[in-house]
Amino acid sequence: MTDVFTVETSDHARLQLQLSYNWYFDVDRHDEQAAAKLFQVPDFVGDACKAIASRVRGAVAGEKFDEFHRNSARIIRTAVFGTDDEGRIRDEFRFRTNNLVITNIDIQSVEPVDERTLESLQKSVQIAIQITTDAQEAAAKQDAERIEQAAKARLERQVIVDRGAAEGERKKLLELQAENAAIEATGQATAEARAKAEASRIQGELAVNLARQEAEAARVRAEAELAQLRARQEAELAHQQALINLEIEKAQRMAEITSAEFSQKVEAIGPETLKAIAQAGPEMQAKLLQALGLQSVLITDGRNPINLFSTAQGLINPIQSHLPSDSQQS
Repeated sequence: MTDVFTVETSDHARLQLQLSYNWYFDVDRHDEQAAAKLFQVPDFVGDACKAIASRVRGAVAGEKFDEFHRNSARIIRTAVFGTDDEGRIRDEFRFRTNNLVITNIDIQSVEPVDERTLESLQKSVQIAIQITTDAQEAAAKQDAERIEQAAKARLERQVIVDRGAAEGERKKLLELQAENAAIEATGQATAEARAKAEASRIQGELAVNLARQEAEAARVRAEAELAQLRARQEAELAHQQALINLEIEKAQRMAEITSAEFSQKVEAIGPETLKAIAQAGPEMQAKLLQALGLQSVLITDGRNPINLFSTAQGLINPIQSHLPSDSQQS
């Protein structure tokens, strides 16, 4: 829908506005009572246009012409849709009587009703355009001058830097020339002195290297002799250890052989025979003493110790030596 109406600003400038609105009916098809609200307002277009025009007139009446001319869209949308708690413009304007919802406003034209106001507006627009053009031109000219000045400053600074570098190079050249002149002046004497010093240094280094090599050779010889001596001692020690091991092994084997021989003899004679041999001597000695009728006899002097165990043996052996072999065996 589109509406054309006249508004007046606070400074009595009368303007003709042509506004176009997007709208729809918010209807629940399943609710008959909500659908019946569509027909509560016979001329909903006229009522909506009047309500919106009234809001716009009230908002424009509190603004001056220049302010409204610059911010007409914001002022009209704020007047129609209102703002929320955060100050943002709402998205719709709802009529509760018939559920008509206005979703958008298109400002098609804003024209002054008075010819003088229209001329003043056109002049102000031209002046604004001229001011904007002059401002842009001045800004462009100022930017160009600033760029030119910056370029000149960079150029001058580069010239100064180049001159400084040239002076530095010239200073180095003069120093090199002075050094060359000094070298040429000293000339032969400096060269001979340096040559002698270099020759002395080389001779000293050769002597030091020769001494190091001789010391290294002596160390190598000493290490070789020590290694040879250590190897000889280790070989002798291994030989002695082998001989000792052989002697130990020989002794162990002889002991084993002797033990085995004794064990074999004992097994061959038998325990009863050994017992009889052990008891034969004392029993025969007792019988011989009984045959002589002697209970005890002891002949000795003060210089010789008394051996009671061998006395009977000494008395018996002479008697046994005179007995015949048959009596000894019996």
